[in-house]
Amino acid sequence: MNLIETFQDWVAQVPELVQPLIVALAGAIPFIEGEGAATIGIIGGIHPVVAGVAAVIGNFLCVAVLVLLSSGARQAVVTRHRSRVAVKSGGGTAVDTLPEEQTSTRSQKFQRAFERYGVPGVSLLGPLLLPTQFTATMLGAAGVGKARILIWQAVAIVLWTTAVAAIVSGAVYAVR
Repeated sequence: MNLIETFQDWVAQVPELVQPLIVALAGAIPFIEGEGAATIGIIGGIHPVVAGVAAVIGNFLCVAVLVLLSSGARQAVVTRHRSRVAVKSGGGTAVDTLPEEQTSTRSQKFQRAFERYGVPGVSLLGPLLLPTQFTATMLGAAGVGKARILIWQAVAIVLWTTAVAAIVSGAVYAVR
């Protein structure tokens, strides 16, 4: 049994009041996200709007936590690097960049997309390639402002989840 079937079983076994919480929990998991969670809820018998809203909330809360953590981690690294550069240079002006690091192929693809499309493009098109959790974390680690990331990720999560929920609910009701 895979993860999606497990969530579908949970949705079927719990009382109606708890079902949206299961959908929200599924939305917080990378690769399931809002789109998959809404699908789980709709197929499990939850009203499409309730399933979609629960999936969006679960996905967005997870993304928000990751953005706050990655932005905080980046700030700590930059501050530590600045203090080391200042100490080495005798108290002079610190450089605002981090030392060059070896990047993976996936990071290089992200960087090229980020330079080409910016935060809106990466946020809106990112779910086609990577989970929103990964995209948001990389944006936070790249130094993009938290509010900007969260706004565009919210827009992307709502749009993608709504589109998939509409398609799935249409298919479910057409089959019935």
